[in-house]
Amino acid sequence: MNTELTRQDAVREAAASGIPAALADLGALVRIPSVAFPGFDTAQVQRSAEAVAALVEGLGLFENVEIRRAAIPDSDEIGQPAVLATRAARNGRPTILLYAHHDVQPVGDEALWESTPFEPTVRDGRLYGRGAADDKAGVMAHVGALRALKEALGEDFDLGVALFIEGEEEAGSRSFAQFLSDNADALRADVIVVADSGNWDARTPALTVSLRGNTRFTLRVRTLEHASHSGMFGGAVPDAMMATVKLLATLWDEDGTVAVAGLTERDAETPAYSEETLRDESGLPAGVSPIGSGTILSRIWNKPSITVTGIDAPSVVHASNTLSPEISVVISARIAPGQPAREAYAAIEAHLRAHAPFGAELAFTDQDYGDAFLVDTSGWAVDTALKAMHEAYGVEPVQIGVGGSIPFIADLVREFPAAQILVTGVEDPHARAHSPNESLHLETFRNAVVAEALLLEKLDARGGTA
Repeated sequence: MNTELTRQDAVREAAASGIPAALADLGALVRIPSVAFPGFDTAQVQRSAEAVAALVEGLGLFENVEIRRAAIPDSDEIGQPAVLATRAARNGRPTILLYAHHDVQPVGDEALWESTPFEPTVRDGRLYGRGAADDKAGVMAHVGALRALKEALGEDFDLGVALFIEGEEEAGSRSFAQFLSDNADALRADVIVVADSGNWDARTPALTVSLRGNTRFTLRVRTLEHASHSGMFGGAVPDAMMATVKLLATLWDEDGTVAVAGLTERDAETPAYSEETLRDESGLPAGVSPIGSGTILSRIWNKPSITVTGIDAPSVVHASNTLSPEISVVISARIAPGQPAREAYAAIEAHLRAHAPFGAELAFTDQDYGDAFLVDTSGWAVDTALKAMHEAYGVEPVQIGVGGSIPFIADLVREFPAAQILVTGVEDPHARAHSPNESLHLETFRNAVVAEALLLEKLDARGGTA
């Protein structure tokens, strides 16, 4: 009998049979409202970290399991709790670092949810709840895969494993770089799996090989020293709302293409992707047209985008006949792979200053930057991961770009330049991460756990790290 097939079959069976337990544990994690944003109860983030640490301790595989924090650079603050577990490699085997995060996005308007956000609910083959997909499912994909490896091979395998479950990814990973520096020896690995992305669809697995960068900032537009009567002065005095609307409109061409000089595009082919699929996956109504030019996926993967994600202005319910003296908006830009985020921000700021109408006073604050990421697909780990996905899903995997950003990957590359980074995930295009009614496709989760378990088995079977 072929020993390799016997090992792999045992791992596959263990991973598949462990899915009910993994989903039960995922449901327990979803019930913890671990929002790390300012103004939310940080005790819940600590509670979530403790729950994850207990799951990791229960594996019985690690020499050390701790909840750790790191300082936030250039501040007096400490970051949110992360779980760090380590197991040394033996007999020349590689070490793999498994990353996910246990914090979640805020709920938003709870009235838009069809079920209680922090009460896991199964409907039509999906598990609904905040964090059910992003990224507590990533946490449980790691735990489920490790459980399967132990059940199939015993706890005495040779693969080195480090587990890093972050507690503030959704809130900007402000202590991430410092955490890496503080714990570099514990986190150093040959292969890093970042389980925080998605798949081509519910049946087709994907390895993410490009991510856009991002920059986010607050813009304040001021035209008056104080509010004034719109009847007495309207038509002669520019109000801040008018100036803001006119200024923001200059960021895009008529078809919605970004119109900021200095923002670059990446020239790369993209697979076929129809407008019908775009409408289905994004919720774009029939009467609303897409924006931009070029192939649809080139617009999402390889070109910049700019979105106004928040605005402070008089609300409808508090509207009065006055000219607003100042308006603040939050602008979020996605940056094409290949362009540094700070360079892109400088181009956007220069554009806004050059186009400020009526001499409006502009102020820029709260800048955040995250660089784009391109995977070197020539390493052996990519091929190994693609084989594991194919065996688990029964479908040939694809290599995809993603329009979103995972800025901390740049920190991983800087701290561990020799590591091969694999960006995977459990989400499908209908997961609605960050949105109301976030959900996890249960069959995708099952296949993702099996795929990671098979990847771990393959790495444990390697004769060395070369």
